[in-house]
Amino acid sequence: DQPSREAGDQWFTRWYGRTVRSRLPVMVKLAKSLKGSKERILSWFEHRITNAAAEGFNSVIQQLRASARGFRNFDHYRYRILFYCGKLSLHPA
Repeated sequence: DQPSREAGDQWFTRWYGRTVRSRLPVMVKLAKSLKGSKERILSWFEHRITNAAAEGFNSVIQQLRASARGFRNFDHYRYRILFYCGKLSLHPA
């Protein structure tokens, strides 16, 4: 929600301080993990891109693999990925 990198940096610094002082072990661990990635997180303000689409495709692919309980060969797995991720239809146009 921040309008600029500087505002985002200030917000993150305040959030980090409050989170570490909360002494909730899981949140402190998360804050320290995110602090290590702070520059990459703030790079969003310059580039305005994320890997959300790639993560979405990966989620679909993992679901396909789990539902199949294994494929006889890689080609069948590949075809199923292309079919679902390419939003293909069995009905000809």
